Amino acid sequence: MPAGHYPSNTVDSMHTADLRRGVRDVAPLLLGIAPFGLVVGVAAANAGLDLELAIGMSVLVFAGAAQLAALELLRTDAPLVVVISTAAIINLRMLMYSASIAPHFRDLGARLKGGLAYVLTDQAYALSIARFENGPDVDRVSYYVGVAMPIWLVWQVMTVAGALLGAGVPDSWGLDFTVPLVFLALLVPAVEDSATMAAAFVGGSVAVIGAGLPLNLGLPVGATIGVLAGATFETVKQ
Repeated sequence: MPAGHYPSNTVDSMHTADLRRGVRDVAPLLLGIAPFGLVVGVAAANAGLDLELAIGMSVLVFAGAAQLAALELLRTDAPLVVVISTAAIINLRMLMYSASIAPHFRDLGARLKGGLAYVLTDQAYALSIARFENGPDVDRVSYYVGVAMPIWLVWQVMTVAGALLGAGVPDSWGLDFTVPLVFLALLVPAVEDSATMAAAFVGGSVAVIGAGLPLNLGLPVGATIGVLAGATFETVKQ
């Protein structure tokens, strides 16, 4: 039954229930997001960003892998165009997420859709799209906000904590090793089939071989070729 056919108090209770369901569904994932945010905060401090810049980047960008890659490039004094292009390449998957989830929000206003797009993450997309397809009576905005906002809040708090921690940690502690470890932790679960394996292998190999390229171009070149290799492999397989 459409929401408009319910009494207003019933509709409000449905919205609240879906909001709470979203918070409950995302809660276990926050245990993995929290340490990731902490590492990104430490990386921001190690890259020379003060607390205000670290917070500004976390709020404006809000994209963990892209932030971490950009911070690593900033730490090695890469040109700004390389930093931005690398972050953009890493976030290309958001175009696919947006195209997939947009039909569920087509009737919303532009401002609301813009706000929902800002908090789009891998986790928010995965949980929301599964819920929308399996529960047609769900209030989509309420559920999506219930999933996405806890991620945003935990991310901001932990990146600030990491920036404060990183600024006070001696270089002798060697926290730089956390950056490659986090990327490995992100990579392994993402390799789900032959196409993603091809993308990971080709992209990683090119990035390693191109480590000596000028302007720190090894990472963006590797990422670009890796994406193309995965897409090509998927096309050929079909």
